[in-house]
Amino acid sequence: MRAAYASAFDADNPLAALTVGERPEPVHPADDWVTVQVRSSSLNHHDLWSLRGVGLAGDRLPMILGCDAAGIDPDGNEVVVYPLIADPGDPRGISILSEHFPGTFAERVAVPRENLVPKPADLSFTDAACLPTAWLTAWRMLTTKGRLDSADAVLVQGAGGGVATAAVVLAVASGKRVYATSRDAAKRERIAALGATALEPGARLPERVDVVIETVGAATFDHSLKSAAPMARIVVSGATAGHEPKVNLRRVFAMQLEILGTSMGTPDELRDLMAFCAERKVRPVVDAVYPFSEVAQAFARLHSGEVFGKVVLDHTA
Repeated sequence: MRAAYASAFDADNPLAALTVGERPEPVHPADDWVTVQVRSSSLNHHDLWSLRGVGLAGDRLPMILGCDAAGIDPDGNEVVVYPLIADPGDPRGISILSEHFPGTFAERVAVPRENLVPKPADLSFTDAACLPTAWLTAWRMLTTKGRLDSADAVLVQGAGGGVATAAVVLAVASGKRVYATSRDAAKRERIAALGATALEPGARLPERVDVVIETVGAATFDHSLKSAAPMARIVVSGATAGHEPKVNLRRVFAMQLEILGTSMGTPDELRDLMAFCAERKVRPVVDAVYPFSEVAQAFARLHSGEVFGKVVLDHTA
C-alpha cells in the first residue's frame, strides 16, 4: 500500500527524511485490532519532529507517519481514529500512532477497535481528520483543565498554529470573550475574522482573563501571568518558544493562579468535541487540502511556518 514514512532522520532538513512509497499491509498485534480504510488524515508538527528524530527511535525506522485520520471500519462505519495506544513498552504507558505503531499516512491503518469513535454524519472526513490531536488538545485545555464554563474571558497565545487556532474557534463558539496574540499581522487579521480580539504579543489586554491557553512557552509566559485574573487557570500544552520561562511565584500565590499541564485528551472528550462541533456548526480551520499524491508538498507547507489552521490529506485523490 502507498504510504508516507520516515526513512531516516534529518534535524536540519526534516523534509529530506520523508519518503513516499510502498509499505507492507497493516498487522494486528492483538485480536482486538482492526484495519481502517483511511479517507482523510491531517498533519501535525509531531510529524516534522519525527523526521528530525525527536520522539521516534532509530530502530523503528522506517515508520509510517501520521497521528490523525478518519475513515471506514471493517463493518462499513464512518469513524475517527483516536491516536493514543496503550503501550506497556513506553514509560508513559501509552504512545501516539507513528511512535511505536505505524501511523495514518497510508491507505490503511491498524488500531485497537476501542480506538474507533463514530464520526457524526454532519462532519466531513476532512473536518473529522483535523480533530484527534490539535483540536482535542485545545478542547481539553479549555474544558477539562480550564473549566471554561465558569470563565468569561480567554487569552490564547500564539494563535495561528493548530492548537491555538482551535482554541480560538472553540472559545468563541462557547460564547466567551477571546483575546489572541500573534506576531504576524496577516494572522492577526484572520484571527479577528474568527471572532477574537487580535493583539500583538505582550499587548495589554482590556481586562484580565479567567483562562490562558499557552502553547508558546518562555516568550509569552510572563505576559500570560500578568494577563490572568485572580484564580485564573493557565493551561500549558506546548513550549514552541522555550520550555524554561522565568515564573514570578509571588504573582502565582498572591493571585491564586493555577498552572496546569495537559496533552491530548480521552476518547470520551473526543466524542464530546465532535458532538459540540456538530451541534454548534463549528468546523475546523483548514489551511489547505492536498491529494495524497502531493503529500510531500503538504509537508513543505507545514514546514514553511505560514500555515493558519490544519493541513489535510485526501486519501481518495
